Amino acid sequence: MAACLDEKFESLESILAEHLPADVLAKVNLSLRGPGSIDLELPAKAKETAKKNNFDLQGYEIKVGQKEQSRPSRLVRIGAIQNAIQKPTTASVQEQRDAIHERVDQMLAVAHECQVNVVCMQEAWTMPFAFCTREKYPWVEFAETAYDGPTTKFLAERAKKYNMVIVNPILERDEEHGDVLWNTAVIISNHGNVIGITRKNHIPRVGDFNESTYYMEGNTGHKVFETDFGRIAVNICYGRHHPQNWLMYGVNGAEIVFNPSATVGALSEPLWSIEARNAAIANSYFAVGINRVGTETFPNDFTSGDGKPAHKSFGHFYGSSYIAAPDGSRTPGLSRVRDGLLVAECDLNLCRQMKDKWGFRMTQRLDLYADSFARAIHPDYKMDIIKDPNSKQ
Repeated sequence: MAACLDEKFESLESILAEHLPADVLAKVNLSLRGPGSIDLELPAKAKETAKKNNFDLQGYEIKVGQKEQSRPSRLVRIGAIQNAIQKPTTASVQEQRDAIHERVDQMLAVAHECQVNVVCMQEAWTMPFAFCTREKYPWVEFAETAYDGPTTKFLAERAKKYNMVIVNPILERDEEHGDVLWNTAVIISNHGNVIGITRKNHIPRVGDFNESTYYMEGNTGHKVFETDFGRIAVNICYGRHHPQNWLMYGVNGAEIVFNPSATVGALSEPLWSIEARNAAIANSYFAVGINRVGTETFPNDFTSGDGKPAHKSFGHFYGSSYIAAPDGSRTPGLSRVRDGLLVAECDLNLCRQMKDKWGFRMTQRLDLYADSFARAIHPDYKMDIIKDPNSKQ
């Protein structure tokens, strides 16, 4: 029987390690991950806690190629948290959210043990990804206000306690503007205050991703947030398929761009390991892909508009969260089937070093593309195609 990307195997890395000799595995890893990612020793207590609570904990150091004479190293520990829902989707909204809070709280404590400076959760992390159902209630009741909702308050306390910047992607209820919903990331300072928010720029209309039933494209542009641990941005989920989206965060000075996501194996897994890594290379910053994990089953059947039978499950969210560097190095992915915390120690000086090495910023020709895009958006735009006059087509 043919393999299916909804199968629940642990990870690509675990399969390679099981079947390849050590010397061959080293060569394969160099090809898959680049030269810069090596194991980072994490505290024994953190590893014990992760084992006790059954979540994947991995740590890596992304080595910088050049020690500079004029600038000290800018070492930052980046964290990525992926989680499954903790209660059945038939439980009350309060029960489901509280259970997820409790679970992620365990991982935040371990992140602190591992000296993480800035951490991000997956897209809409406090709820099941119920947008496939096209049902409004009870799912819209998971929405919260960005600045003072229960999840922001919970994380603000942890951010201050742990001296950690926390990126909080939620379903937002905008009470100041007609109670509309947004897919939003709240940036919480390590001092416990909200620095600001950024909203999802691109909304999918593919498969069971019926998100425009609930919210539309964001209106916050490509904000970058200056923190004590570098300049960060958030490219939410489907925005990773749009190179211009990644580009603009770089143009605005981002050094770390998080990509909190919720995506399933049968749809996107072949793309997953490529997109954030490509963005890191092209835009000379660190990119962090974070995907939820597990299979979520809903009370009522829903259809996908493809003529196939109705079903109650979206498919398998395959986790596999990873961190990519501007030199092309990347960490292994977290588990495809378990909750997890990924930690990577990075030197932000690598961002400028790669700009100097490759000259991507110097050669990117924004003026050329700005003119082309300005013309392409007009209704009377004609594609610039020169036809062969002798062609028979």
